[in-house]
Amino acid sequence: MADTWLPSLITATPQEGFELAITLSRRGVKYTQPDAEVLHKLRPEYANDHAALTAASQVVATNFQTVAAANNYWRG
Repeated sequence: MADTWLPSLITATPQEGFELAITLSRRGVKYTQPDAEVLHKLRPEYANDHAALTAASQVVATNFQTVAAANNYWRG
């Protein structure tokens, strides 16, 4: 995964920023567990685990916080 896919954290809108935060979160999982077969095998376990879903939401929120700060909270 040496490709450059993140040229900037700057986005035009908060919506785009949130979508970037989700992408960052998903990429983090992909870097941590690059074996797609293992990821798909484990998905049913965490998809029905409220603690795992809450943890995933926290990761997205942290990434959104980072993107928002990089965008000066979209203040003109």
